Amino acid sequence: MSGTRFLSRSAAITAHAEAMSAAHAAADAIADKKGEDILLLDVSELVVVTDVFVIASGTSTRHVKSLIEEVEFRLKKGMDRRVIRREGEDFGKWVLLDYGDIVVHVFDRETRDYYELERLWADAPRTEVESAAAEA
Repeated sequence: MSGTRFLSRSAAITAHAEAMSAAHAAADAIADKKGEDILLLDVSELVVVTDVFVIASGTSTRHVKSLIEEVEFRLKKGMDRRVIRREGEDFGKWVLLDYGDIVVHVFDRETRDYYELERLWADAPRTEVESAAAEA
């Protein structure tokens, strides 16, 4: 694991341990590639199709794509997890990786501000993530 720190939690996490482990691995991958505003939302009590949303931002289309590539590489190599479905990669403004129990959303800043998933899922317990680079 990198120097990623998982900061505040807003409520008790109820997602399965395996889903949280995969979500932390995805957050680490994003943090190591200098992704911004990384957030884990435990949606396990709110929806039946997944347990955790990993939400992050990249600084450009290329950065968004590189963040997604790193998540996919790390989860495949380190946890033998493969993407079930991928959306939005052609445009790179909002790319989604669906692993079943976790869904990774990586946005460019403008698109993230427009859709405000954090507001939409405001009732979900959340964990904010800070990378080692942000601490320095």
